[in-house]
Order: sequence, then C-alpha cells, then structure tokens
Amino acid sequence: MKTQKLFIITLSLVLTCLFSNTTNAQDIDTNIGGMLAYGTEIENIGIGANAEFGIADKISISPSFIYYLPKEEGPVKVTWFEFNANVNYYFIQDEQFDVYGLGGLNYTNVNVKFDTNAFGGFGGNASGSDGRIGLNLGGGANLKLNGNITPFAELKYVIIDGGQLVLAAGVRFNL
Repeated sequence: MKTQKLFIITLSLVLTCLFSNTTNAQDIDTNIGGMLAYGTEIENIGIGANAEFGIADKISISPSFIYYLPKEEGPVKVTWFEFNANVNYYFIQDEQFDVYGLGGLNYTNVNVKFDTNAFGGFGGNASGSDGRIGLNLGGGANLKLNGNITPFAELKYVIIDGGQLVLAAGVRFNL
C-alpha cells in the first residue's frame, strides 16, 4: 500500500511537470544515447539506452532502460532489467558542465532459473520471475563538449524491496 501511494504521488508530480509548461526548454537539448551501469543488488554490469527531452526551463524528462548481464552462481541463473521514467531538475548549467537532481519511477523485473540436474534432480529447470515498481532518487552531470556528443554520469538509488544503488555513465547524441 505504501508503494502504491508513493507511485501515485510521484506520477502526479511528473504529470504536473509535463503539463505545467509544454513549451520546449531552450537550454536543454533533445538527446539519445547509450550507457554502462553497475547495480549493487545484482552486483553486475548492465548496458542500456537513455534519452532526454527538455520540457521546461531547467526541467527535462529522461526515460531509460538497463539490461544487466546474466549472472550465474552454480545452478542459479539470474536475469534482471529495469525501465526508468525520471524527471531531471538542473541546478547548475554553465559552458562546461550541467548538474541535475533526478526523481522518478522504476520498474524492475528479475527472472531466476534453477537447474535441478545440478543436485541429482529429476531433470529440467525451475524458474520464477517478479516485477516491482519503485522510485528513483539521485543526481547526475553532463560534460559539455564541442559538437553533438554529451558524456554523462548518474548515481541513483532505487527505492524498492531490497533497494539498489545504480551508477551509470555513457554518452548522449544531440538530435
């Protein structure tokens, strides 16, 4: 119940930001790119895609997807991915770099497969999966280079069962 209330409050804030000023922000470009990430709960590296769309002065929306490399520990194989819908608020914007705080929604899906043959079982596999909705809180920075490439780095904490700290870095291309 608590997660549902947090989800509704965050969704309300995101929608308020989206529809309060529908003009495109002049100081935030539209970008799309890729990234590498590390999650502390899965303890593995992920690859992902990220975009950013300016919606108001100092505010952008930033959807992303991260697929963590499959992890095998003995007879157990874990696959994990997440979708994120964040709102970024820029605190600092100058000629060399931008610094922003982020907040948003997260959907995480974990799939676990267990090889029953590893322990003299009856053969085959047992598996299960679970999807959860959580909240993202964190921040990031963009390094402004001459040209259309923008390197970035983000650090966020996903508030969800078990929680996860995610460190990501990548590049976005200005459209």
